[in-house]
Amino acid sequence: MLDIKFIRENAELVQKVAGQKNITIDIDKLLKLDDGRRGLMQKVEDLRTQKNAASKEIPKMSPTEKEATLRKMKEVDEEQKVLEERLTKLKVEFDTLMLKVPMIVDPRTPVGIDDSQNEEIAKWGMPREFKFAPKDHITLGKELDIIDFERGAKIGGSRAYILKGDGARLEAALIKYAEDFITRKGFKLMSVPVLVNYPALVGTGHFPGAEEETYYLQKDDKYLVGTSEVSIASYHRDEILEEKDLPLRYAGISVCFRREAGSYGKDTHGLYRVHQFMKVEQFIICKDDPVESKAMHAELMSNSEELLQSLKMPYRVLNVCTGDMGQGKYYMNDIESWMPSRNSYGETHSCSDLHDFQARRLNIRYRDSEGKMHFCYTLNNTVAATPRILIPILENNQNEDGTITIPEALRPYMDNQEKIS
Repeated sequence: MLDIKFIRENAELVQKVAGQKNITIDIDKLLKLDDGRRGLMQKVEDLRTQKNAASKEIPKMSPTEKEATLRKMKEVDEEQKVLEERLTKLKVEFDTLMLKVPMIVDPRTPVGIDDSQNEEIAKWGMPREFKFAPKDHITLGKELDIIDFERGAKIGGSRAYILKGDGARLEAALIKYAEDFITRKGFKLMSVPVLVNYPALVGTGHFPGAEEETYYLQKDDKYLVGTSEVSIASYHRDEILEEKDLPLRYAGISVCFRREAGSYGKDTHGLYRVHQFMKVEQFIICKDDPVESKAMHAELMSNSEELLQSLKMPYRVLNVCTGDMGQGKYYMNDIESWMPSRNSYGETHSCSDLHDFQARRLNIRYRDSEGKMHFCYTLNNTVAATPRILIPILENNQNEDGTITIPEALRPYMDNQEKIS
């Protein structure tokens, strides 16, 4: 959410960015609603002032004056009631539009319609050249008896899977490694709720917009999160933090759920696009300082790149364009790891700087050294998300004899096992 004052002063820019992010919104209508809202609020306040003044004078009045004033105040009460009803309806319409206003974007962000116009800005490692015909992770998983898609589908339907034996152990090793890795970076690990209330998803900017991608439990009026970012960001909702305590670095560990409603017929096979997955997420709350926020974004990116490099995973970094970055993002990078079976890179990490977009919706503020209040800035990035990252781990480390070499960094978490065979 943006400050309405900023929107008013930068209406053309905000409308332009909305178009660049493929968001349909009428900023002129929003500003007219705001004019009406403020006008009604002033009228209601004037009536309240009039009533307060009269209540102080009534005890001093004669019976005749008192009777006339009370009649007049009754009329004022009726007028106030009508105005407040109009104000309530207008506020609902105003608030609904405000929730659709996009965050402006960093000048570094390329303008584009969709992910085909994201720009590659960095690359690490070289894709492996195999001296034999490599297998995809589906074949490897079946032959090594570590992934079972058929029985997964029997139990949970399409996009369901079962990791078993060394497949389950590899996933557990990766998650534990990611937890230890990010904890050593000074992030506080948090195991968070995955069942959340509606305000948590509105506050983080997922609603309105991602309702079709979110599982809803109607009987309990709860939602299943697609990322622990929702719970971590909501942790300090309606709180005032102290500047001396910032930045706050959190890492969420949780199972995640996504309906993938918008990906019908896309990546239907294998582990790339599934409904249920595990993720370790890094999250930062910092001051409302663009320079510090930029540094925090670089820190989050560095953490994820270092983890991939420790796994000897070739990857590239993308500068995400306006049409692919989402409503609340100010600046965004994706990291894509090399996946031999796709003969291309596939997204494994997504790093976002949202400035005060989430903090305004969640009402997270901090008090500076002079006692002034400011809205915080928030940022997030993946540490590791599985099973998707298992695709490049399995495929890039396969051997001609059908075995898979376990990355050295993960071996201590698998009882020093060197291969899956």
